[in-house]
Amino acid sequence: MLSAPFLTTQEVAELLRVREQTVRSWIHAQELRAVKLGREFRVAVKDLEAFVNEHATCDPGRDNGGGCA
Repeated sequence: MLSAPFLTTQEVAELLRVREQTVRSWIHAQELRAVKLGREFRVAVKDLEAFVNEHATCDPGRDNGGGCA
């Protein structure tokens, strides 16, 4: 059984407030990991979290509690 839910490209786009085509571009450029099921892509929540962390402007491990500077 799968431990993490999968999101559609539309759901990812809504969460990140970008166009769905942008999400598909990230997938095709292999920046965002996804699984193709039939004609549609699905993104695991853990892969979306990893993508967001990789594109963050600061390292959460170096955050001193005051936010990113």
